[in-house]
Amino acid sequence: MSDEGGPGATNKALTIGAVVELLKTEFPDVSISKIRYLEDEKLISPKRTSGGYRLFSKADVERLRTILSLQRDEFLPLKVIRQELSRKGTVAVRPASGRRFKKVSLKAPAASDTKSYTLEEAVEASGAEGDLVRELEEYGLISGVSTGGTRRYDQTDVEIMAAASDLAQYGVGARNLRTLKSSVDRESALLLQILSPTLRSQNPQTRKEGVAALENLATVSSYLKHLLLIKDLRNYTTS
Repeated sequence: MSDEGGPGATNKALTIGAVVELLKTEFPDVSISKIRYLEDEKLISPKRTSGGYRLFSKADVERLRTILSLQRDEFLPLKVIRQELSRKGTVAVRPASGRRFKKVSLKAPAASDTKSYTLEEAVEASGAEGDLVRELEEYGLISGVSTGGTRRYDQTDVEIMAAASDLAQYGVGARNLRTLKSSVDRESALLLQILSPTLRSQNPQTRKEGVAALENLATVSSYLKHLLLIKDLRNYTTS
């Protein structure tokens, strides 16, 4: 079920769609997929209803407004924003000293994260056009699974559809995203190669530590790519 179409629930809580509408005037580029991304990055933690709807409190909306302001007005990367929020007494994921990055789990995965979607449900939940979804699958960016004669997609697939739908508004099609997919494939292969001995260990504790290390490596790698992208784009925005 899509939380975009759900009710506002209470006077004290808003659905993700309502939050987008509330902030759209102040932050024209805010979108459902962007808010979901910030949630994935553990910068915001809205509550969930039993039906899987995200519900944002007044504090959640103010925190989101702060994050968006820091991104827009000060051009800060997410790592620095985490530090800024932490200094204000807000729970955030912060890097430990040295070269190790500590990952903090703020909450258990919501039950809705394990939900699978039919094509129709995925299109409705993501806001993506059906043709775009088919192209994303054709180019390997999402991977539905046939179950009982029905093609189904997981939550990550739906998030990819939503992000791709936002990019499509700027003329970026699924074909253009193959470059990103190739880059991700190479990066995944590199990280797995680095930790392969640990991940293949017969010791369950060692494998568990390997998975945690893999997540941390992915976090650092993602942040590095973010910095390199900012550095590259600044050449065109500061001239």
